[in-house]
Amino acid sequence: MFAPSSPVFDANATQGGKDLGKLPDWDLSDLYAAPDAPEIDADLDWLKGECAAFAADYEGKLDTLDAEAMLTCIQRDEKLTNIAGRIMSYAGLRYYQQTTDGNRAKFMSDMQDKITTYTTPLVFFTLELNRLPDDHLEALLTANADLARYRPIFERIRAMKPYQLSDEMEKFMHDVGVVGDAWEKLFDETVAGLMFEVNGEEMGLEATTTLLTDPDRAVREAAAREIARVLGENIRTFARVHNTQAKEKEVMDRWRGMPTAQTGRHLSNQVEPEVVEALRNAVVAAYPRLSHRYYELKRKWLELDRMQVWDRNAPLPIEPARTVDWDQAQDMVMSAYAGFDPRMAEIAEPFFSKGWIDAGVKPGKAPGAFAHPTVTTVHPYVMLNYLGKPRDVMTLAHELGHGVHQVLAAEQGELLSSTPLTLAETASVFGEMLTFRKLLDEAKTKSERKTLLAGKVEDMINTVVRQIAFYDFECKLHAARREGELTTDDINTLWMSVQAESLGPSFDFMEGYETFWAYIPHFIHSPFYVYAYAFGDGLVNALYAAYQEAPEGFQDKYFDMLRAGGSMHHKELLAPFGLDASDPTFWNKGLSMIEGFIDELEAMED
Repeated sequence: MFAPSSPVFDANATQGGKDLGKLPDWDLSDLYAAPDAPEIDADLDWLKGECAAFAADYEGKLDTLDAEAMLTCIQRDEKLTNIAGRIMSYAGLRYYQQTTDGNRAKFMSDMQDKITTYTTPLVFFTLELNRLPDDHLEALLTANADLARYRPIFERIRAMKPYQLSDEMEKFMHDVGVVGDAWEKLFDETVAGLMFEVNGEEMGLEATTTLLTDPDRAVREAAAREIARVLGENIRTFARVHNTQAKEKEVMDRWRGMPTAQTGRHLSNQVEPEVVEALRNAVVAAYPRLSHRYYELKRKWLELDRMQVWDRNAPLPIEPARTVDWDQAQDMVMSAYAGFDPRMAEIAEPFFSKGWIDAGVKPGKAPGAFAHPTVTTVHPYVMLNYLGKPRDVMTLAHELGHGVHQVLAAEQGELLSSTPLTLAETASVFGEMLTFRKLLDEAKTKSERKTLLAGKVEDMINTVVRQIAFYDFECKLHAARREGELTTDDINTLWMSVQAESLGPSFDFMEGYETFWAYIPHFIHSPFYVYAYAFGDGLVNALYAAYQEAPEGFQDKYFDMLRAGGSMHHKELLAPFGLDASDPTFWNKGLSMIEGFIDELEAMED
């Protein structure tokens, strides 16, 4: 048992291996000191009582509130969101540190169950808000400037009005949500528990996928075939999870009358379907000019007759094997941030010095990386699985960009700080671009510049081409699931249809690659999330071009955009930069930057 005043380091500090230096662990005590801390019980008790009191005070009465009373109501709702979010942030972060720990899984599940039960009486709130006549709500917002600040929240809620069910059905949907969460946990625990053996060494998924970037082609092939073998042995579980989650979504969408499986994501992203379709079409049309052309170049560099899937992320032959220790990574990213604006580095610094980053690869830790905003009264936390690869430095720059964004947006308060996924990737991709541009400017040789350019092109292809291919796969998966149960072969076929199209004619596909859809977490946790990556990359490329063309005053406009959080639509946020994502030609601006890098790489061949 930890004393409440003691910092809690939920996992042992790791030296990282490969001379990475001491990798940081989270200090979660800014949320709660320990899972048995009395503050958790106190907050749960408060939440239970305040949810009941909120319902007693307001249910059936929203249409009687004047502007001042409505403001009080919204502020009380904001406090409820904060306390519930604080509890679940703590439970979730502990769980992702070690998903195979039964006690952590139980703690998170118990917290989720309690909060779901306590907050069920609040379901009436959005339902009644949506029943208010437009002129009535407009009069309230006009009467009180403080209330008017929450206008984007009312608009977001009322966007769901056409898809709203009866009060009883909405309460049922709220309660049954924990069932879907259980399938997500099954997926997480299954992925975290997978073990792979490559050349006599046993390791988890994160370390195994990292071997796909190994300079030794035999190692890459062995890793790819081992991933295929292990996924194949577990494919029925993954197929069951995907079938169930897709069916649950289909049922929810059908009851709500949503016209497509993507509608809910577009609504939550506050983006028009035609904007996403324009993005998708622009990227697919550019496949031959981007991925097909680049991978043909890479095939020649690797001196191969045909590319195999394990060659996709192979380092270039001229690229020296390099391990970047943690201190070097920190210096590279922080100097890039400071070079753009000292304020950016100042915001990022506490992540390194105050235990806001968990970086080491550990048994049972969730794969991948993320930045979790927690709640606006605390601060974000960043999770990495740092292995010292140059791409890991870019991942650090990416997640730290999220963190900076989340710190700035917290000024908006709990309800307005949350940024739609499409805009949430802006600061992260911009952070990567700053780091890349600094390294490119400091390149001393043609070979070093070529290596950096190729790495950036690959990252952009992975962010734009690969994610749009993922989006197409999801669209096909959900459409097919509406027609009936999908076999593993059905899902495999859908996966391969988008892979061959996006990667291009230079590739052959090994037996077993058809199962690589199985471990992508976004398909389970956040259906149709993936197009946000392409949206963010295209937006940042256009933003960076604007920065290069007119650097004077850009930083202030950029920070204002991040501070806005979810309080403004993408059209309003981009207007100061002279950009408009609803313009059909907008996406070609971002894609042309990738083409320009490939042009330069091709010119180096002469």
